[in-house]
Amino acid sequence: MKKTFLMLALACTSLTAAAQSVTDALDKYKSKEYKASGELYDKVLQAGKGSASDHYNAACSWALAGNKNKAFAHLEQAIAKGYLAVAHWQKDTDLSSLHADKRWPKLVDDLKRSVAAIEAKYNQPLKAQLESIYEKDQQIRREFVAAREQHGMESAEVKELGQKMEQIDQENLKQIMPLIETYGWPGKSMVGMHASSAVFLVIQHAPKEVMEKYLPLLREAAAKGEASKNHLAMMEDRVRMNQGLPQLYGSQVQMDSDTKQWVLYKVEDEANLDKRRAEMGLGPIKDYLKSMGVEYTPPTGQPVK
Repeated sequence: MKKTFLMLALACTSLTAAAQSVTDALDKYKSKEYKASGELYDKVLQAGKGSASDHYNAACSWALAGNKNKAFAHLEQAIAKGYLAVAHWQKDTDLSSLHADKRWPKLVDDLKRSVAAIEAKYNQPLKAQLESIYEKDQQIRREFVAAREQHGMESAEVKELGQKMEQIDQENLKQIMPLIETYGWPGKSMVGMHASSAVFLVIQHAPKEVMEKYLPLLREAAAKGEASKNHLAMMEDRVRMNQGLPQLYGSQVQMDSDTKQWVLYKVEDEANLDKRRAEMGLGPIKDYLKSMGVEYTPPTGQPVK
């Protein structure tokens, strides 16, 4: 059976290791069951786990459900865990009901001060360059996915965008490689996690020999907390897939050319897959695949938890 590998990677495709119901909470949010979504987030995050984004999303659900106290509590946790997207915070209509509350101005000021203190230490020119590269990488992929959904994978529109995407990837790589040679892997303390993600995305979309060359640098950066462990997991899996080896973390899917359905690429020691994923800050494999519309079939004798 011939298979076509998925070589397209949009940002934010991984679920955090908060617990097994983050996806369920998001599903409740999408179906406008905001109180149920907030309650699920509370259950997931009560042990102190979860990312800044998880708390931010919980705040959105509670704000829409009309519970301002819970919304503000989660926003405070989001700041404490490093939430930095000031502009998004202020523009997000999910939080509009909080704007008239006397706690809102103080919270926004706290966030701005937190961001200013952190970003004062950044290499600002490098940060700006990487953020521009990040947007180019993601914009062409958003256009590609939209065209694929509207016109089909074999359409002229998709083929044209595919060629354009390849060209942009090459241009981005020409910028990124000299930067890595100059600075090493630009990490969180140098440019912030968002800008640092641009380096991962460009290398993840590069030829396999480039990925293999820079994978050790990403390993080192992730070990120091300068790069995301889930980015490392994705690149480890992509490199192994390119080499024809089973993946370790279940981040890669492939399209069955006969059924035209996405399926999980082969996994080493699949019975312990979720344990390895948790170690890399990734949620359960069934939730990850569910977010892409793929139903997970566990190994024989292994129940889905």
